[in-house]
Amino acid sequence: MAETAKNFFGSYAYADRLTTVAYPEKRIPQIENARQFPFLIFDGDDPHKGLRCVACQICEKECPPKCIYIEKSKDKKPDYMGKAQYYPARFDIDIAVCMSCQICVEVCPFDSIKMNTQYELSTHDRFGALLIHVDQLAKSNAHYRAIHPTEAAEVDARLAAEKAKAAAKAMADKEAKAKAATAKPAVMMVGTTT
Repeated sequence: MAETAKNFFGSYAYADRLTTVAYPEKRIPQIENARQFPFLIFDGDDPHKGLRCVACQICEKECPPKCIYIEKSKDKKPDYMGKAQYYPARFDIDIAVCMSCQICVEVCPFDSIKMNTQYELSTHDRFGALLIHVDQLAKSNAHYRAIHPTEAAEVDARLAAEKAKAAAKAMADKEAKAKAATAKPAVMMVGTTT
């Protein structure tokens, strides 16, 4: 009761003591660790070319309410490291069923699915509008850096290190092949006498 009285009387003197916000005219900024529903990250400007998801379907298998639906593509495209990978021909999340547990984020080996802070997703269509498709799920890496700056910096640094390591390995392999091609093998002449 003392804490309630302190907030009640303190709200008349201090603005930071106000516990009620006149929503939706005024909004409290989301904290960095807020999570609502998943979204997919893409690098670059094109969400179809830069999508990090490779349709491995781990998130679909691990989702407790089974609200993620993925269909793997028949062909491959290069990923962020230039390696040919499958991509999701269909990636849907039913947010009417999603419980925002973040298990899909934790099991994703490609850091392609993260939790958004958007929470105003109500609609009049109970079934169709709450099934979010890949075009609606795809958000840029800049969006991810804006809503989760600390986590995004760590992920970007790790992905940049992996990309640099892969580039260094590819360069070393190329140099080794070039060196092997320029070195002429010595042919030994073996003579036989009878």
